[in-house]
Amino acid sequence: MIVGVMMTIYVLFGGMFATSWVQIIKAVLLMAGMIIVSFIVLLKFHFNIGAMFTEVKTATSHGADYLNPGIKYKDPLGTLSLMLALVLGTSGLPHILMRFFTVKDARTARRSVITATWTIGIFYILTLFLGFGAAIFVGESKILEANPGGNMAAPLLAEAIGGNLLFAFISAVAFATILAVVAGLVLSGASAFAHDIYGQIIKKGNISDRQQMLAARYAALGVSVLSILISLGAQYLNVAFLVSLAFCIAASANLPVILYTVYWKRFNTSGAVWASLSGLISALVLVSISPSVFSPVEGAALFVGEPIFPLDNPALVSVPLGFLGGFLGTIFSKEQDLRRYAEVSVRAHTGYRGTKSAGP
Repeated sequence: MIVGVMMTIYVLFGGMFATSWVQIIKAVLLMAGMIIVSFIVLLKFHFNIGAMFTEVKTATSHGADYLNPGIKYKDPLGTLSLMLALVLGTSGLPHILMRFFTVKDARTARRSVITATWTIGIFYILTLFLGFGAAIFVGESKILEANPGGNMAAPLLAEAIGGNLLFAFISAVAFATILAVVAGLVLSGASAFAHDIYGQIIKKGNISDRQQMLAARYAALGVSVLSILISLGAQYLNVAFLVSLAFCIAASANLPVILYTVYWKRFNTSGAVWASLSGLISALVLVSISPSVFSPVEGAALFVGEPIFPLDNPALVSVPLGFLGGFLGTIFSKEQDLRRYAEVSVRAHTGYRGTKSAGP
């Protein structure tokens, strides 16, 4: 609750400028922490990765199977669905797309994407050393004792290999990461409500800058309060599955709209609405009846019970439904305006945004 309140105050009074800076600082601290911990873990094995793999075979209750697929996701379709969500969902996350509005031109946007892609790739590789290091130097039982969801693995590893100083640093990095990510999410949600829902749907575009700012602040407050209440019920669950579900929704509801807009000339407003709704609704419905929400084992999911949908992550079904909804919505719509595609194409390749003209 304290973190949630701080995040709310940060967004309400800091806005985009403060959110951008805290994300920059977070990224630097997070990469520094990952590099330091990974370096120490490798140092303990004298930079022999093979020796680390050999050691981890006996570090957990799974034995040598710890290195093989099938422990978390026993169904190959479940693994494929998760990978589909993680790969495609990154392109549709709203708080990541929002970053493109903070650069000066298209060239800078492309350069930032390349930098971010390399940074994220290195980060994911380093998580391998964190996971193996936690299994070896902390132990499975101690990790689960600290938090049933296993969310304390990285801080406990830092304490085990670097003492209280490294433990404090990694904990601070975790706090900064939470603040930055959640602030970005709240800001993107509030801006979408203020501009799209309140400004364009409710007010029909007749809204002043001051009214839009007030709407964004009220929306930020509402999103924050709702998020805090929901998070209280999920604090003992492994947050990794929540991340995968967010990626699934982004891949199902946002990515079809983005790709159709860029590559399909006939795509129109009706198609965008149907793509968003079909992807969003299918993802939410399938998630609500999946093993991520219902599990026969108490404490393993939000509710106790038998899941109806077999996959933990429904991206394998919801992503195609999102694309199908966009296609059918466009085909059966009478709206035919190719000028929008031409405008988007010019802006995407040149970064130039011309002024509106009175002519056709």
